[in-house]
Amino acid sequence: MSTTLPDDQHALVALDQAFAAAHAASRAGEPPDYRQRVAHLRALLAAVRAQRDRLAEVVSDDFGNRSRHESLLAEVFPTVSSLEHTIGHLKRWMTPEKRSVALPFRPGSARIVYQPLGVVGVISPWNYPVQLALIPLATALAAGNRVLLKPSELTPATGAWLKELLNGLYPADLVEVIPGGPTVGAAFAAKPFDHLFFTGSTRVGGMVMQAAAKNLTPVTLELGGKSPAIVHPSFPVERAADRISAGKLFNAGQTCIAPDYVLIDRARVEPFVAAFAAQVSKRFPRLRQNPDYTAIISPAHQARLEGLLDDAIAKGATAHEVNPAGESFTDSRKHPPVLLTGVSDAMAVMQEEIFGPVLPVVGVADLDQAIAYVNAHPRPLALYYFDRDRRRADGVLARTTSGGACINDTLLQVVQDDLPFGGVGPSGLGRYHGREGFLTFSHHKGVFHQAALNTAGYMSPPYGAAVERLLRWVIGR
Repeated sequence: MSTTLPDDQHALVALDQAFAAAHAASRAGEPPDYRQRVAHLRALLAAVRAQRDRLAEVVSDDFGNRSRHESLLAEVFPTVSSLEHTIGHLKRWMTPEKRSVALPFRPGSARIVYQPLGVVGVISPWNYPVQLALIPLATALAAGNRVLLKPSELTPATGAWLKELLNGLYPADLVEVIPGGPTVGAAFAAKPFDHLFFTGSTRVGGMVMQAAAKNLTPVTLELGGKSPAIVHPSFPVERAADRISAGKLFNAGQTCIAPDYVLIDRARVEPFVAAFAAQVSKRFPRLRQNPDYTAIISPAHQARLEGLLDDAIAKGATAHEVNPAGESFTDSRKHPPVLLTGVSDAMAVMQEEIFGPVLPVVGVADLDQAIAYVNAHPRPLALYYFDRDRRRADGVLARTTSGGACINDTLLQVVQDDLPFGGVGPSGLGRYHGREGFLTFSHHKGVFHQAALNTAGYMSPPYGAAVERLLRWVIGR
């Protein structure tokens, strides 16, 4: 499937028209009720299931090769699971929540009513171009909103498939897909949405937040950063290498929550490198023509990875390339796994999110030094800790701050539908997934219902002895 993006002028006109239609529809009539929302979600669930193979094909077309099984595991399964979870819990989430009433205002009642915000903008990234588009879109629909979706220009085939899929399911004033490049993305972020949801890099996230601020548009920013993996000296090095390599090499490391570097006791740096290489050889006896090993999304991203490696080596790091079949990668977007030892913070690879199959391994004296290293750097989107001692693991969680965490494995926290997902500080702002996603895309309206018999008459002029007694009662002597 070969796809080209529309020219900016046509895309900008389409954006203006789509926003105007969604905005007008969101302000007219009743918001969708429970049955309508569930119908919207079930239609999407059935469509994703039915088109799973085509989905894998278009994503692979954009990547130059994306493992079919990785697409089913990372795009279809999380989307289906999230939709099923939302459908199963939506009625309870929508139910108004009773709140307590202070004694002087009884027998009045108080509750929170959850309402749609209106029109939600979703800007999705290229690395998981289906699930990171459809899960926030579906959650916004579950909350009763209308949605405009801007897919990444780096995955045009997937963007065209999303447009075809969603246009076949929903009216244009409920859901519309706006393809286009950076100019269209900037115009999209500048629209006065009722909420703007962005997944992507920290740098672009700052630009999105600036654009949204001009309209006082609230934002959710799902960003990235450098997620550490800490291995306690007591944890088997082979097991740690198994789980870290699985998380690092899924989608060729192009995952916002991929382990970005490893902190391990100095004596086990070399054994870890050897164990990691053994895991690569077991999983990928060859790389270049292996359909299970995903390519880098673009030549520009390939060049960026090479630049990180060149900088690290020039500054004293040692590169350990893992190339089981001794293949050449000239004229290929496949990139072999590379571990780096002898790294320092002066190297770009220890300053930037890597987003590829390059893994620095940092030797530390002990667990305290590992924790200190993490805390001396920007707060990560994920933290991975390997240790069989539950009390020690809880201590690491208490002493570090990260968007999420996983103990004795990698990535799996993101596919727990009842756990919120999001970053902290430079790794993100806001939460979604499950009920937290529904709340993100909902207005929490506080409502007080006055009872027929009440004390309100004592709280307005003319004031006298009765209100004095009331004040002494509510304030205290």
